[in-house]
Amino acid sequence: MNDGSAPAGKAPSHSRGSAPGGSSVTEASFGGHAFDDDHLHEECGVFGVFGHDQAAALVALGLHALQHRGQEAAGIVSFDGHQFVPERYIGLVGDNFTKPSVMERLKGDRAIGHTRYATTGGQILRNVQPLFAEFAGGGFSVAHNGNLTNAMTLQRRLQNRGSIFQSTSDTETIIHLIATSEPGPLVERFITALRQLEGAYALVALSEKKMIGCRDPLGVRPLLLGRLDDAFVLASETCALDIIGATFIRDVEPGEMVVITETGIESLFPFQRLKSRFCVFEYVYFARPDSNVEGRNVYDVRKRIGAELARESPADVDLVVPVPDSGTPAAIGFSQEAGLPFELGIIRNHYVGRTFIEPSDAIRHMGVKLKHSPNRALIEGRRIVLIDDSIVRGTTSLKIVEMMREAGAAEVHMRIASPPTTDSCFYGVDTPEKSKLIASRMSVEEMARFIKVDSLAFLSIDGLYRAVGERGRDPRQPQFCDACFTGDYPTRLTDRQEKETVRQLSLLAEVS
Repeated sequence: MNDGSAPAGKAPSHSRGSAPGGSSVTEASFGGHAFDDDHLHEECGVFGVFGHDQAAALVALGLHALQHRGQEAAGIVSFDGHQFVPERYIGLVGDNFTKPSVMERLKGDRAIGHTRYATTGGQILRNVQPLFAEFAGGGFSVAHNGNLTNAMTLQRRLQNRGSIFQSTSDTETIIHLIATSEPGPLVERFITALRQLEGAYALVALSEKKMIGCRDPLGVRPLLLGRLDDAFVLASETCALDIIGATFIRDVEPGEMVVITETGIESLFPFQRLKSRFCVFEYVYFARPDSNVEGRNVYDVRKRIGAELARESPADVDLVVPVPDSGTPAAIGFSQEAGLPFELGIIRNHYVGRTFIEPSDAIRHMGVKLKHSPNRALIEGRRIVLIDDSIVRGTTSLKIVEMMREAGAAEVHMRIASPPTTDSCFYGVDTPEKSKLIASRMSVEEMARFIKVDSLAFLSIDGLYRAVGERGRDPRQPQFCDACFTGDYPTRLTDRQEKETVRQLSLLAEVS
């Protein structure tokens, strides 16, 4: 039984809508978007097609299916047999790649694409992927899902040798490492570059004659191989295959490089073979529910997560209410396991975007109400348990709980379908710094008082592992990357360590 539940008791003494110490609780105060939904933000999505006369159009459709992985920018690079054609834009896939003028330029039977949420580098056009470079042996384009934990260290070394960077994206480091490697076949130079990287990457790259897919040796980020007629497809998730009618072949293995040419596929394993540490949060939130990821159906896993949560932390309530949309599958599993009615007590407005209006502070406080509305007829007078996938800063959870109380809920409990998020991710997920993660500075009891619930509980780490088909977490050799819950990072964090060393030296200099 999980002992992570806590009664809220009395509300904290600070004023409504304020954090401890009196600071205003708005998304803006945490550096978020005006209508930030207080989730960990998606990483990126990659997609490639080789050997189809409508390659770019298929890539655009694939990116549309992967839009949940990044909504800030999207790009496609195609090769028409003579030249590479890049089209990269800030904004959604559908806002840019449905224009005939854009798609007519993307000719050729091979193309790769990327949809992005900015983790490393800012939201500017020069950071939008796929990145492209002209090498001595021909053009080369690359799209990257993940984050390199030694990118700054490598960039400084490259800059000292004369490299000039055009973006602030860590992905450009790969381009420069290839450019400065010993002359030879492109694949060998690519491997030489990748062997210098630390962190997480799932890459789709395109040269004049090849499409290449590669995962880091730990397989932190997803990548799979599919087929459409005689064409081969690389994608982050199976939902992107489904939208174009492609057939799933298999996952690209951790540390594997697949090289696709007109004569077929070659599989290489150029790195040391390591035990997989796939990102467990893909099952909690990132992947689309209809995707199959690493041999598991995401929707089924999320229902099992909800069932585990109900067994560990039951709630004496009348209704199970999901926080839409990410909490819905877990809420169904919780409801079925607990034998409680499942009801849509919160209705989501899907037509509110990040740039709906230029918000004042007063409007910022309305952000949750613009996206979520209480189903008052169901809520009033009832004891409810809210099911959500995670709590990051706690700001939105607080507002949703207040909204439920205003709608007349007799009691409001909350159950979270993951362990407390205590640590930042350095592998391609846009998480706040550790000090702004509510679970890193508050106990479960304190969090319950802060968001004003009658009780709060999180899924245990072993419960999460059981839901994905393991007996539990092996602390000696974890089966997944779960650093955001445990602080157990599977790779070196070279840039972070160097930054901390510089900070310590600076402090010593000030003292002396």
